[in-house]
Amino acid sequence: MVKRTYTTASIEVHWNSELCIHSAHCLEALPRVFDTRVRPWVNVTAATADEIAAAIETCPTGALTYSRADGAPGEAMPPVTTVVPMPNGPNYVRGSLEVKDADGETSLVGPRAALCRCGASENQPFCDRSHVRIRFRDNPKVVAPDRGDADAPGTAG
Repeated sequence: MVKRTYTTASIEVHWNSELCIHSAHCLEALPRVFDTRVRPWVNVTAATADEIAAAIETCPTGALTYSRADGAPGEAMPPVTTVVPMPNGPNYVRGSLEVKDADGETSLVGPRAALCRCGASENQPFCDRSHVRIRFRDNPKVVAPDRGDADAPGTAG
């Protein structure tokens, strides 16, 4: 597991590789900050803290989070916790979350998570994209809002 923090005087960006499923939301939202072709792949000086925070809030897994160092408010918690099953993929959960492991230990506190639906993840209860490897398919009536299939070929990140 890799955990990194990228810092300016206005914002700290935290990345937890164990939670990242490479959905590429950050790359699409703010490519001048999030670019996997360069190292470090996060350039917090390439945009304002507000732009970076907005891009991070598109991350469905909670792999990217932020802390504001400039006194601006952090990420607002949604008033209602939502669970959205992604077609042939994980459950995207948003809200004031506390995820516990099988031993009852808290493994995540935060606003977002991608939870495994296929049962094959080696990072339970979190998704690790094993659903792609095992060719998990679910009920065809499950339709993702706005983004379509998050695991369609060509997504990277």
